[in-house]
Amino acid sequence: AGLSAADVVNTFKAGDLARIFGFLGEERHAGRIARMIEARREKRPFERTLDLADAIATHVGRAPKDKIHPATRVFQALRIFVNDELGELASALFAAERVLKPGGRLAVVTFHSLEDRIVKRFIADRADAASGSRHMPDAPARLATFRKSGGGVTPGEAEIAGNPRARSARLRAAIRTGAPARAGDFSIFGLPKLPAVERPGER
Repeated sequence: AGLSAADVVNTFKAGDLARIFGFLGEERHAGRIARMIEARREKRPFERTLDLADAIATHVGRAPKDKIHPATRVFQALRIFVNDELGELASALFAAERVLKPGGRLAVVTFHSLEDRIVKRFIADRADAASGSRHMPDAPARLATFRKSGGGVTPGEAEIAGNPRARSARLRAAIRTGAPARAGDFSIFGLPKLPAVERPGER
């Protein structure tokens, strides 16, 4: 079995937890929450999701204007991390580049700003062509493997009224050219270094 959210919460160092919560959850109290978790689990481990949610709510507090539970972003970060959702999305984009025929269309709907950032950077990178450097004549030209098909498309008011969950959706599309697929280089996404997703006992 793979790593579980409970494994992450009960074994990762506070610094690693803070990076996960801060980047993947965009949680502004990431450091405070991570330190609280580390201190609390020394007494007893977190065994239930409600236990963790209540601990975060008690530690951070909840303002009357807050629309979401204080633990929402932490649980989002844990889900994205454990499932390696950003890595899976990036791998799927590279795979699409390899299998799409010239003229084939890539269309991706995302529901989170981090996902949209990955898709946007991939399309921008693949739509960029370079002729090579005159200072390095042996460097091969880089051909565009996709053509952008407009910018990001978001739902209108009528669609949101009929389907409120579509509010955060964004569609991006590109058209495959005839250029050969490039090597899958994850550095183009500018993702920070996060702890590796390992099985219990490997840490």
